[in-house]
Amino acid sequence: MTDKKYSDTLNLTSTVFPMRGDLARREPEMLAAWEKNKLYQKVRALAAAQKRPKFVLHDGPPYANGDLHMGHAVNKVLKDIVVRSKTLAGYDAPYLPGWDCHGLPIEHQVEKRGGDRREADSFRRSCRAFAETQIELQKKGFIRMGVMGEWDAPYKTMAPKTEAGIIRTLGKMHARGLVSRRLKPVFWCADCQSALAEAEVEYEPHESPAVDVAFAAADSDAAAAVFGAKPGAPVFAVIWTTTVWTLPGNRAVAVHPDMEYALVEFGGRRFIVAEDLRETSLARWNMGGAVAAGKARGAALGGLVCLHPFYERESPVFPETYVTAEAGTGLVHTAPGHGEDDFNTGKKRGLPLESAVDGAGCFLPSVPRFGGMGAGEKETVSAVAEALRENGALLAKNKYAHSYPKCWRHKSPVMFRADWQWFADMDSPRIGGKTLRETALAAADGTDFYPKWGQNRMRAMLSSRPDWCLSRQRNWNVPIPFFLHKETGELHPRTGELVEKAAQIVERGGIEAWFAADDGEVLGGDAKDYRRVRDTLDVWFDSGASHFAVLGWDGGEDSRPDMYLEGSDQHRGWFQSSMLTGCAVHGRAPYRQILTHGFVVAGDGRKMSKSLGNVVSPQKIIGKYGADILRLWAGSADYSGEIAVSEEIIGRVVETYRRVRNTLRFLLANLSDFDAESAPPPGELLEIDRLMLRRGEKFRAEVAANYESYEFHAAMQNVRNFCSAELGGFYLDVLKDRLYTCPRDSFARRSAQAALWILSRALLKAAAPVLCFTADEAWRALFGEEESPLLHTWTEPLPQPPDGEELEKKWEHIGRWRELALKEIETLRAAGEIRSSLEAELMFSGGAEEIAPLSSLGGELRHVFIVSRAEAAESREPPEMRVSVKKSPHPKCARCWHREADVGKIHPDICGRCADALAEKCGRRFA
Repeated sequence: MTDKKYSDTLNLTSTVFPMRGDLARREPEMLAAWEKNKLYQKVRALAAAQKRPKFVLHDGPPYANGDLHMGHAVNKVLKDIVVRSKTLAGYDAPYLPGWDCHGLPIEHQVEKRGGDRREADSFRRSCRAFAETQIELQKKGFIRMGVMGEWDAPYKTMAPKTEAGIIRTLGKMHARGLVSRRLKPVFWCADCQSALAEAEVEYEPHESPAVDVAFAAADSDAAAAVFGAKPGAPVFAVIWTTTVWTLPGNRAVAVHPDMEYALVEFGGRRFIVAEDLRETSLARWNMGGAVAAGKARGAALGGLVCLHPFYERESPVFPETYVTAEAGTGLVHTAPGHGEDDFNTGKKRGLPLESAVDGAGCFLPSVPRFGGMGAGEKETVSAVAEALRENGALLAKNKYAHSYPKCWRHKSPVMFRADWQWFADMDSPRIGGKTLRETALAAADGTDFYPKWGQNRMRAMLSSRPDWCLSRQRNWNVPIPFFLHKETGELHPRTGELVEKAAQIVERGGIEAWFAADDGEVLGGDAKDYRRVRDTLDVWFDSGASHFAVLGWDGGEDSRPDMYLEGSDQHRGWFQSSMLTGCAVHGRAPYRQILTHGFVVAGDGRKMSKSLGNVVSPQKIIGKYGADILRLWAGSADYSGEIAVSEEIIGRVVETYRRVRNTLRFLLANLSDFDAESAPPPGELLEIDRLMLRRGEKFRAEVAANYESYEFHAAMQNVRNFCSAELGGFYLDVLKDRLYTCPRDSFARRSAQAALWILSRALLKAAAPVLCFTADEAWRALFGEEESPLLHTWTEPLPQPPDGEELEKKWEHIGRWRELALKEIETLRAAGEIRSSLEAELMFSGGAEEIAPLSSLGGELRHVFIVSRAEAAESREPPEMRVSVKKSPHPKCARCWHREADVGKIHPDICGRCADALAEKCGRRFA
C-alpha cells in the first residue's frame, strides 16, 4: 500500500455514490424524490416540447384481486423496460396502467365476505368497493418495483366512461351484423352457473368413468342384413362414452361413413363395433370368444334405428365424419344438448336440441328417473349405470384417464350445455365481404411478434376457435343492453339506438345505473312488448375493447397502439379478444407488435406452489435486496421461454449487480472533480482514451439495437461485459496509475477523465431501463438532484476520434500481445516469484509488423500491461510473437508502486516520475 505520507499527494477522490447499494432502504427515498420532482411529468413534457414520435404500449390490465406474484413482476418490469428504453430512444412513450375489474373472482371474494348475490344492487356496490381496495394494494406494489406511469389516473374497466365504451363496442359489432343469439352448446361451469370463454377453460389430466353401452336395434333382422348375416339373434350398436351423465340426453348414434364395422356374435347376441377397435372392445366386454358375423361400411348403417337403453324412445343411426377410431367402439353416443358435434348433428337431422341440465348442473325436473340430480355427481353416474345394468345395456364400466376441460377458477370439470347465448360470429362475411376469422388471420399476418413463434400460435388459435360466446350470467359484469320481443324473441328494431342510450346511462352512473333503470325509461311505450336481456358480457370483452373504451382508438394508423405485452397464455386471452374486437369494429388489429413472455417457474423448472415450498415472492426479493435486483433478474432472463427463479439464481444476480455498481462507483469517484467545460476535445485525447471512445460507441449502438429488438437479456449482457471486460478487465486497470498519480489538472489525467465522462453517460443510459434506481442515483451524483437519464436520449453517437478505425485494428493486435503477457505473468505469480504485476518486467520480440504497434506506445507500453518496465524489440527468429517476463531488480516507489532504477536518487523513496508529479511537471505523456 502507498505510504501514508504520500496518500495526500494522490488523486484519491470520493463520491456520494456509495459502494453498498442498500437498495431496500434507499429506493423508497428515490421514489419519493421522483414524485417530488414530478419526473414522469417532466419526461412527458420534454417529449411533447421536442415533438417526439409516439410509442404507446397499451397495458393489459391485471385482475384487481390477489397479492402480486412473480408473474406480475416479470410482466410489469418488462413493460417498464420497454417504456424507458423507448423514451431513451427518442420516443414519447406514455404508460397508462390499468386494471380488469369485473368478473367472477371478485364476486367470489365478496361472497366470502358476506355479500349476497341475490341482493344484486348492493352486491355490485360491494364488488366495486372491493376492486378499489385491491387496485390500491397492487398499485403500491407496482410503484415499489420502479414502474413509471400515470399512477394518479390509471384506467379501470369499471370506470363508468370505460364501461360505456365497452357497451358502444358491442353496439358497433352488432351494427355490422356480427352479434347473434342462438341455442348452442357452450362450456358451462355449474359452480359459476355461467358460460365460460375458451380462455377460462384449462385442459388438465382427469379420470372419468367410461361405459360401453348396448343400444338395441329396433329391427335386428334389418340390421343383420346390412352385414349380410342371417336373421334371428338380437343386434346391438355399442357406444363408448366418458360422459355418462349425458346418456339421458341421447337422441342418436353416429358412425363414420367410410369406417369398416364388424358384426360380432357372443352368447346369442350380436354387437356392432368398428373393425379397428374390435379386439380392444371385446377385451373390455370380456367376450374373447366372440365370432365374426359380417362386415359393412358405416354409410350402410345410416337409416338403422336403435332404442334408447333406458327410455322408451328411438335413437337413429347417422353417418358423421367427426367419428374417429382413436378410442372406444367407433360408434358415438349423440346428445345434441351436450356437445358441439352432437348439436350440429341434431340441428342437421331435426333432433331436439335442448339441454337436459339446468344452469346449476342439475337434471331438469322433467327428466325421468334423474330429475333434480346433479349431473356430475358420483351418485348420478352410479344411478345411470344402474339403469343401464337393469336393462342389460351395460357391457363395461371402467376408469379412463384423459385431458379434460376444467374451469380455470374452480378447477372443476366443465360440461357442454346447449343454452341460449349471444355470440360473435366468426364465419359470417360482414367485414368488407370477409369473415371475422379471415380478417383476424390477415391481421395476425401483419403483426410483428416477439418471439416470432407467437404468430403461428395466434394463427392456430384463430383458425380453430368456435364462435365467441359473448354472454355470461353474472351480476358484476357489463350488461348486454338488448331487448327481445316477448313473443317472437326478436331484437328490438331500434337496438343500435337503445345501445347508445344504455351507454349514456352507464356513462353517467356506471353499470349500476343501467340495472336500476326502468325499462319504460329506456323503451317508452314499447316496454310492454319487450323484455330486457339479463345476460352480461364476457369479462374478456371488457379488456378486449379497451383499445376503444380506454384509448379511444378510431381505427386510424396514427392513433393505433404500438404494442401489447403479456404472458404466453394471452394468445387465447387478451391478445385474441382485442384482435377480434379490433377487427370487428375497424377491420384491423389494435396493435402493431405483440411481445410474449413465458411463465415463472422454480429454479428446478417445476411450477411454484406453496405445498412444494418453492414460492419466491417479489415482495421478499425487494424487501431483502431491493427492486433493482428484481428488475435485473427479469431484464436478464430470456423471456421467450420459462423464467426460473430461486434464492440461488437471485444470489447470482446480486453478484452481477455488485460488479456493475463497483464499476459505476469507480467512474463516479474519478469524475468528482471533473470539469466538462475544460475537457480536451475527443480527437486530442491520448490514444487509449480515443480507443475507448470507439469501443464505447460500439457498445452504445449494440445496446440500442438490442433494446430496439426487445432483446433485453442481450442488452444486459452488453452492460455486464462492458463493465467486466472492457472497463474492469482492461481500461480502468490501465487508467488507475494515470488517474491517481499524475497531477490533478495534468493533460494526462484530464484526457482520461474526458473519456470516462463520455463512457459513464453511455453506460448509465444503457443500464437505466433495467437498473432504474441505480442509474438514476448515479446520474444525480454526476449532474444534480433533479436530473435523470430519462431526460436525455441515446440516439446521438458518442464523439469519435478521426483515427478510430485504425486504432481498433492496432489495439486488437495489442490485445493478442496482452493475452500472451498476462499468461506469462500469471506463471511467474503462480511460482511465487512475484505477487503483483508491477514487480514484473516484460520483453516483447517478434517481426517488425508484429512489434510495430507495441513500439509506437513508447513509454506508455508498461502502463498498458501494468508492469514496471516493458520493451519491444524486432526479431527475425521465429516465433513471430514472443513474450518473456522477469522480476524487476529495482526498488519499489512508495507512491506509485512501480519499480524504478531512479527510486531514491531524486527523492528519498519515490521515483523520478512521481517527483515530477509532485512538482506538477507531468505533461501530455505519462511515462
